[in-house]
This record gives sequence, C-alpha cells and structure tokens, in this order.
Amino acid sequence: MVDTAINSSVQQDQSGKAGAVNAVNDDRFAIGKVVLTVNDLDAVSSFYQQSVGLHLLKGDAASVELGAGGKTLLELRRDASARRRSPREAGLFHTAFLLPARSDLGRWIRHAIETQARVVGASDHAVSEALYLSDPEGNGVEIYTDRPILEWRWRDGHVHMPSDQLDIESILATAGNDRWKGFPEGSVVGHVHLQVGAIDAAEAFYNGVLGLDVTSRYPGGTFYAVNGYHHHVATNIWNSRGAGPRSYPSTGLESVVFLAGGRFADPVRAHLGADAGAADFTIADPWGTKITFDAREPGSK
Repeated sequence: MVDTAINSSVQQDQSGKAGAVNAVNDDRFAIGKVVLTVNDLDAVSSFYQQSVGLHLLKGDAASVELGAGGKTLLELRRDASARRRSPREAGLFHTAFLLPARSDLGRWIRHAIETQARVVGASDHAVSEALYLSDPEGNGVEIYTDRPILEWRWRDGHVHMPSDQLDIESILATAGNDRWKGFPEGSVVGHVHLQVGAIDAAEAFYNGVLGLDVTSRYPGGTFYAVNGYHHHVATNIWNSRGAGPRSYPSTGLESVVFLAGGRFADPVRAHLGADAGAADFTIADPWGTKITFDAREPGSK
C-alpha cells in the first residue's frame, strides 16, 4: 500500500512495535482527491470511468464522485457556463493516479490497447513507470506505478527522475490472464502536477509556506514531497511562464485536497490565522489554485 511508503516516518519503540498513534497521525500526508470544474459532466465522467478506470461512487446532474475501493479520488463539478481554461494559464498539468502494483499497470495498458485509448505519452522515471492521457476538456492524466523504494536513487536530498523510454512489453508481461476491472482497491492520487507562472514564487509557496521538501528540479520545474516520497506535488512553467492569477469561474482545477497531520497542517493553519480547532481549511497559491487541508483523523466524519 502506498500509505506505508508515504508515511515512512512511524516511530519504533524498544520492543519493535509501532510508537504512539498520535506520532503516526501527526506525520500523515497524502493527496486525498482532486476537484475539477467541467462544462460537459457526462462526457468527462465517461472518460474517467471508461478510459482511466475510476469507479462511479455517486453522482447527480451537478456533480460526480469517482474513485477506487469506495474512496473518492476525483470529484467533477458541472458548470456549463464556465469559460474553458487556456492551456497557457496556471492550474492543472495532470492528476497522477497511482496503481498498487506493476501488474495492475500491465492490465491497464492491455485495456488501453484494446479500447484504443488516446495515450499521449509514456515514460520511465526510474522511481516510477507512467503513461499519460488528456481528458475531453484538456485536463492531463497520469497513470503510474512506483518502483520499489530501495531502487530510488537520491543524492544531496534530490531524487533521480529522468524521462526515459518506457518498456511497455515488460510491463505487459506482468499482467497475467486477469482482465482489467477498473482501479483496484489501494489506488490513490499519488501526486498532482501544477502549472504556475514562476518557479521562484512556486517554491516560496509550496516549500516556504506549505513546508513541502524540494525533492528534484528540472529546467522550468520543481518537485516537492514529504516523508521520503519522490513527489506529492510538482510545479512547472513549461506552458504557463508569466501566467497571472486565474480568472474564475473556469473549467479545470477547482481544488486539491491534502490529507495532513498536525506536523504539516498546523503551521499552515497558523499562517492563515485559522481557528486552531478547524479540521478543514483552504489556502490559495499565488495563481489562485486552492489547496484544502483535511486534518481530520482517518475514519472520522
């Protein structure tokens, strides 16, 4: 399970058992869900169910929740009158859905071949293996699986993440005879990649304000994570250099939800001057992208 990898900072006592529960929850951090505004709810929802493989959890004429294992990973909200977001402005680059095993990715690839899904890219990033799509309204999608953590290569606090050719045949060979049945339980939003107007301002916010560690830098892009993961968030200016704050209402990214323990939520709550007891609060980056912190205990409502 990815939560085991992401929450790798669990304390051990002298008997070898896990330490206090509050230490685990305090270090908790993951992407909960991504919320998109769309013009055509039916078309976009159909894409995420049929091409991507998310399961319909609930929905009506105004919104749809999609996910895996009963957990919402993507929420689509209909606004037929919202302007269509330009690919040159700040907002979403892609939502990255993480499958639990390489064999799951193999089954998804076989499904994509059979259904002629419009895959727009594929890369071996050394820490992960990934394929890319674009939904009917231009929102990017990544479907990936992580390589074992011990294979990740770190140097001076930065992880090696190239974009090499993906060995499709090798992944397909792991799929076995099982058919693709949609995203299996244990699938999560592994990371979210954002478009921003400037890298220095992005680092000041995501590293300086939100407290995420910088784990890698590309020309025009920075990657951030906590708890030893390769990245939970990325920001780039490849299409959006110089972009200003977003104008709403528009299609595209409405918000990203962080599931965060006190170590990450409390400093942001204090920065906002929010109620110390507030379980949920929202902060916007310099381009108006909303980050909602959900600091509730797992399983609480």
